[in-house]
Amino acid sequence: MDPCPFVQFLVGNLALTMPEMPSYKSFYCRFKIRGLPSQISDIKVVAAGGDAVVENRVNVCFTLSKLEVEKLIEKSSKGCSELKIDIRGGGSSRGCGGFGRGKLIGCVVVQLDLKNVVENWGINKATVVQNGWVAFGGSGAKLHVTVRAEPDPRFVFRFDGEPECSPQVFQVNGNVKQPVFSCKFALRNSGEWGLRSRSSPSEPSTSSVASCFRSPAVEDQRKPLKERKGWSITIHDLSGSPVAAASILTPFVPSEGSDCVTKSNPGAWLILQPGHGTWKPWARLEAWRERRGIGRSSLGYKFDLIPDGGGIDTISLASSTIDATSGGKFSVDITTGPSLMTSPTGSFDLWSCSGSSSNSDLGSTSGSGSWGHILYRGFVMSSTVGGYRKCSKPEVEVGVQHVSCTEDAAAFVALAAALDLSVDACGPFSRNLRKELRQQIPE
Repeated sequence: MDPCPFVQFLVGNLALTMPEMPSYKSFYCRFKIRGLPSQISDIKVVAAGGDAVVENRVNVCFTLSKLEVEKLIEKSSKGCSELKIDIRGGGSSRGCGGFGRGKLIGCVVVQLDLKNVVENWGINKATVVQNGWVAFGGSGAKLHVTVRAEPDPRFVFRFDGEPECSPQVFQVNGNVKQPVFSCKFALRNSGEWGLRSRSSPSEPSTSSVASCFRSPAVEDQRKPLKERKGWSITIHDLSGSPVAAASILTPFVPSEGSDCVTKSNPGAWLILQPGHGTWKPWARLEAWRERRGIGRSSLGYKFDLIPDGGGIDTISLASSTIDATSGGKFSVDITTGPSLMTSPTGSFDLWSCSGSSSNSDLGSTSGSGSWGHILYRGFVMSSTVGGYRKCSKPEVEVGVQHVSCTEDAAAFVALAAALDLSVDACGPFSRNLRKELRQQIPE
């Protein structure tokens, strides 16, 4: 099945010039497209005139599916939408209340031709919407901004049930769906320490892989403890062959004096791919629970890539939180940030149309290193995550440039399942797990 069409509106190369030296120490912009959450970014003041130096950087990125684009067109008489940019002085784009603390000093509106986007579905070609200085406020102030529309096709997979219920996974495109994977969730009893899945006798053992990453302290904790461990989920293709797996590596244990797994002692999953008759580690996912005031908490996570299927060093690709009650979206997106990489012809320019979503050197997320940019660029994947004690059927989006075979797609599906299961694994230990997740205590 073909991937689903998506489009990204990349906004960057921001700079501000003022006729007089501003009294504010900082400035930031608030970006808004109708129907999408607002985004904010700091902006620097540069010298006016031809000597102005504009940083080559993607500041924010808006992504729309084909359905979202069509809905916006229906609400517009001319088939266009608007990108509204509020420029504010003082305050900060970060921290609580960042949206309203600064004083509004001007506004710039960029028209987005959505009909042109629809007409070019399937054409791997970027379009520059805006590039250059725009005057605002009538006082001589100018904003430099580049807006670029870029195709971003994605494979979409949807679980037909909760991961712990061993559901099928469908590939989806609009109203059409077809089965591509099946899941097998398994529990091991407390005396079984290997990562072997019971879903198929022919599946390779992951015990030797786990021993390379599990600490000796965890290995020695063989006495009964208040912990959640032994969970694994194996992804099979339509022929029944295992193509990816996720298994708890570090047990989920409540911290001392707490009823939940905390950041100081997170649980961890190992995401695996088959290779040469055994499993090879592909990535590691840590998860924990953070309290956010009375009655509120978040699921914290950290996703690290394991290069070349081994070694101790990992590459951090994502680290954030999701509301533990209402759920949210897990995302690995290395789009915004400075242009750190260079192409054979030199550094990548945001306003150049020579690149596409599969090869644009568009920078990084916070905390990811240069190796992360070599291995993964642009949008990588996202997955919906259900809230605690709520029915969850994850929907996974994967950028086409990161899928070269069935095993690639399956690894992302296994990652999505592991994160969704982490909501329960990190939940309060004073409450019983749902029956599908309960381990049988040996007599």
